[in-house]
Amino acid sequence: MSRIEGIFVPTIAPYTPSGKLNRSELARIVDWLIGKGVSGLYPNGSLGEFIRLSFEERKEVISIICEAAAGRVPVLAGAAEANLELTLEMAGHCADLGCRAVSITGPYYYKLSQESIEEYFRELAAESPIDIIIYNIPMFANEISIPVLQRLALDCPRIIGTKDSSKDLCRFMRVIHAVNTRRPEFVNLIGWEDLLVPSLMMGGDGGTLSTTGVAPEVMMKIYETARAGDWEEARRMQYRILDVFQAMVETPNFPEGFRAGYEIRGFDVGRARFPNSKEEMRRFESMRNKIACLLADFGFKEAASVCKVAQLDASSGSNAVDIQQIVREVVSKLKS
Repeated sequence: MSRIEGIFVPTIAPYTPSGKLNRSELARIVDWLIGKGVSGLYPNGSLGEFIRLSFEERKEVISIICEAAAGRVPVLAGAAEANLELTLEMAGHCADLGCRAVSITGPYYYKLSQESIEEYFRELAAESPIDIIIYNIPMFANEISIPVLQRLALDCPRIIGTKDSSKDLCRFMRVIHAVNTRRPEFVNLIGWEDLLVPSLMMGGDGGTLSTTGVAPEVMMKIYETARAGDWEEARRMQYRILDVFQAMVETPNFPEGFRAGYEIRGFDVGRARFPNSKEEMRRFESMRNKIACLLADFGFKEAASVCKVAQLDASSGSNAVDIQQIVREVVSKLKS
């Protein structure tokens, strides 16, 4: 089977006004992303609010995405569940649908020993009908130590790679050094936008990056530029996209900022499955406008039409000056 590499898009979960999964809009998003040249799709991650969906809804999300993708790009599906049996059931569902692999976090909620975590993944590797990417995200789940990850990678053929969202580039490099010197085909994906270019420079294979769903043109250009060895240009673009990522991730109640980004790009995704206070809603409108203005700087016409400098929150004075300049430049570009 093909090696997993490139930029896989953590897909959002769009909802109807009644709060149900919006199947048609999710399929439309998938078709749009594939048309933009993304390497693959990553359903049921943090951006997709998998923890707020029922088990059956998580299955449905993967079914919708695999049907919409129709084999045009590989699907790396989130399959982290609360126990071994459900995780294996989800892995079987993903295998039946033709997913390339599943991504599984360390066990979450309960704090477990590294010995227990290693045994958990060994059992998964022995019984899974599909390849596994071990997902290290210590802010939400038990961290998988490097010695444990090394042993699993070298002992279990079913475990083909790792995704790391620890924001720790040193750890990322140590994993490559510990594993790939003895198993060169082992896949190393980054899960944090800030580290895409540095991770590629140090031997990474790509990433699963939420900003790709909002600005696939930019994220794929960064990846392709880095792969071509033009590190100066890749670094320049990496710094440019950081402001967009930061604005979306800082918007109250993740993933509201990213949902705003999708709406700005023309999709009806509905609200996340969690209430916001009135004050948060006020701040949200200000942040949504900032996101639109930052996206407009990349030449996205739909974002330029949403950006309204006058609506910026007065408390963000320095940012307002920057964004006014952005708007002037964008308008000038569009006129020309």
